[in-house]
Amino acid sequence: MYVAVWPGNVYPLGASWDGKGTNFALFSENATGVELCLFDADNHEIRLPLTEKNNFVWHAYLPGVGPGQRYGFRVHGPWAPELGHRFNPNKLLIDPYAKAIDGEISDTAAIFGYSLDAPEQDLAFSDLDNAETMPKCIVVDQSFDWGDDKLLSIPWHETIIYETHVRGFTKLHPEIPEELRGTYAGLAHPVAIQYLQQLGITSVELMPVHHFLSSPGFLVNKGLKNYWGYDSINYFTPYSGYSASGSVGQQVTEFKQMVKDLHSAGIEVILDVVYNHTGEGNHLGPTLSLRGIDNAVYYRLVKDNSRYYMDFTGCGNSLNVRHAQVLKLIMDSLRYWVTEMHIDGFRFDLASALARELYEVDNLAAFFDIIYQDPVLADVKLIAEPWDLGEGGYQVGNFPLRWSEWNGRYRDTVRDFWRGEDDSLGQFAYCFTGSPDLYQANGRNPSASINFITAHDGFTLNDLVSYNEKHNQDNGEDGRDGESHNRSWNCGVEGETNDPDVIRLRQRQRRNFLATLMLSQGIPMLLGGDEIGCTQKGNNNVYCQDNEIAWRDWSLQKSNSELLDFARELIYFRHQHPVFRRRKWFQGRPIHGFGISDIGWFNDDGSEMTEKQWLVSYAKAMEIFLNGEGIVTPGRRGERIIDESFLLFFNAHYETIEFALPNVFQDREWEIVIDTNESRFLSPGKLVMGEQTVPVTDRSLMVLRRLAS
Repeated sequence: MYVAVWPGNVYPLGASWDGKGTNFALFSENATGVELCLFDADNHEIRLPLTEKNNFVWHAYLPGVGPGQRYGFRVHGPWAPELGHRFNPNKLLIDPYAKAIDGEISDTAAIFGYSLDAPEQDLAFSDLDNAETMPKCIVVDQSFDWGDDKLLSIPWHETIIYETHVRGFTKLHPEIPEELRGTYAGLAHPVAIQYLQQLGITSVELMPVHHFLSSPGFLVNKGLKNYWGYDSINYFTPYSGYSASGSVGQQVTEFKQMVKDLHSAGIEVILDVVYNHTGEGNHLGPTLSLRGIDNAVYYRLVKDNSRYYMDFTGCGNSLNVRHAQVLKLIMDSLRYWVTEMHIDGFRFDLASALARELYEVDNLAAFFDIIYQDPVLADVKLIAEPWDLGEGGYQVGNFPLRWSEWNGRYRDTVRDFWRGEDDSLGQFAYCFTGSPDLYQANGRNPSASINFITAHDGFTLNDLVSYNEKHNQDNGEDGRDGESHNRSWNCGVEGETNDPDVIRLRQRQRRNFLATLMLSQGIPMLLGGDEIGCTQKGNNNVYCQDNEIAWRDWSLQKSNSELLDFARELIYFRHQHPVFRRRKWFQGRPIHGFGISDIGWFNDDGSEMTEKQWLVSYAKAMEIFLNGEGIVTPGRRGERIIDESFLLFFNAHYETIEFALPNVFQDREWEIVIDTNESRFLSPGKLVMGEQTVPVTDRSLMVLRRLAS
C-alpha cells in the first residue's frame, strides 16, 4: 500500500486532521530516528520513517489519512539505561498527544523495553515486538456541535463539589440502561443528572479520566484491576473503558456530550489530573510512551545514576517539570481540556511534585508562573492536592494565588473534634472560618480552602464512624496498603452491628460531619455516596476494587433516605444563606475574642471565650454567633447582602450539655432549625429566649436562627 508522505509541520504536536489529511508531529530530543506506524483493521502495520526534524520535533503530513486511522510511533536511539536512554524500536509507543486510544495494554513480556530473563533485567535490551499487544492511537475528528455551551464559571463561594468516579457512579444504577452504566453517557443520563440537581451540588469532580494503565501485572496476578485510574499513559485522551459508544474516536464525542449535558443542568465538570507521574513506573516498568520516546527528557532521573528515577509520588517515577517540553505537554493538555472539551477546572493530584524544580518544593516554580499568566486558564478552577510523598512535600497553605487546596488540616481537625480527641478549640475555630491561618496572609480568600471530611482515598463517611481500623484484606497486600491513622471512631463496635444505641450514635455522627462541612466557610467537597451511607466494608484503599466494594450502592437510597434528605436540606440551607459562604474573611479582630459585629465566640454557658480557654485541650463545647448583617462584601450587582443571624451550639462531649444564650442575645427569640440529634430539619422548631437553656445532646450540633424583633 502506497502512502504519500509530505514534510508537514512542527506544530501542533500529535495527529491533527485538517479535512484533507493528517499532520503527525512528535518531540524527541535524543532520538536518532522516528517511524510513524499505521495499522489497518486487521492490525497490519506500515512503517513510515519521519525524515523531517526541526526543534527536536519529527513530523510529516499524510494526505488522505483521516479520522479513524490507527497509529503509533517507533523511536530509534541509544540503549544506555545507565545514561538515562531507553530507546527500543521494537516497542510501539503511544503518542503523548493522541486524542483517542483504542484498546487496553496486555500484560506480556513484550511491553517491557528490557529482557525479563536477564540477570540485571532493565539493562538488557529486548528484541520482542509489542505491536500485537499495544493499544493504537486514533486520528479523530474534533468537530462537535457545542451550541452555546461555555464554561459555567460558578463563583467559588457558591460552589459545592461532589467527588465521584465515572464508572462507579452509575455501574449499579437500576434506572439507567445497562449498556450505559459505568460510562460517560451513564453519568449524563437524565436520571443521574436529576439526582445531582436535587442534591444541590454545583460541580462534579471526576476521578481520573485520562487514558490509564488499567491492568498492571501486579494487580492482574491477584485478579484485580486499577479502578481509580491514577496511572495515566496519555494526558489528552478520555479513557475508552468509560465509553458506551466505541473507542475509535467515539469516546471523545461521548465525553463532550456528557459535559454539554451537565452544563445544561448547571453543573460544572472538574477533572482530577495526574501530571506528577505516569503509569510506566520505575526502571522495571513497561515501555509504553514517554520512556521510549525520550526517557531522559520526560522523567526526573537520579543525578548520579540515571538508570533510576526520582520518585516523589510513590508510583515509581516523577515527570521532569524542569524541562520546557514537559511543561509544554502539561500546559497543552490543560488548554486542550478547556478549549476542546469545555472542562471547568482541575484538581491536581500530588501537586507538590509539580513544584520541585530542584529537590525542594518551590512555590515560585515555573509551573505556577506559566499557569498564572495563561489566558485560557484564567477562568477555570485550580485545586491542588498540596502534598506528595517526598521530603518536605506537605505544603498545605503554601500554594500561590489563584490556587485552592484540599485542606487536609480541616479534615483531620474536624474528625478529631467529633470523635472527642483532645485538641484546642482554637484550631477547630480556624477551620470553621475557612482556615485564615493558612490562606489569608498571601492574599487568598476563604475559597482557597477546599473543606472535606472524606475523599476517594480513605474511609467513606459511613465507615469513618463504623471502623477503628482499616480492613483491606481484599486488596491482597496483607493490610500493608492504605493509611493506618484514619482518625476514625467506630462508636463502640467494629463494623456492622444491630446495637440500636451504636446505630443511633453513628447516624448522629454522620449528620454532625455533614452539617459541619456545609456550615463552614470555604468550599465544601462531598464524597459521592456519603449522602446515602455507602460503605466499603472498612476498606480505606479501594484503588484496585473495580467491583461492588467501590461502586455506588443505589439501594441505600431507600434505607438511608433520611440521611439523603438531611444532606439535601443542608445543601439547600447553605445556598439560601450567604452568611455560611462569605467571599471574604471575617473582619476587625483575631479569630478569637469579641468586639466586632460579624462573628462571636462563646462558652456553652453564654460567656465570652477568653484567650486562655482557646488553648484548653479538653474543652469540647462552644457557641458561634454569625451575624447576617455583618457581611461587608456586596453581591453580584453591587447590592448589599443581608442575611439572617445564627447561633451554632457545638457539643462534642460524651454527655448532654445545657447551653445558654449569651446575654447580648437574650432580648430576641431564637428558633432551633437544625439539631443533628434529629434526622430531619426542624420546621417549625422550638423557640428559645432569655435565660432559658437548651439541652444539646452528647455529640451533636444545633443551629438557632434569630427571629425578627
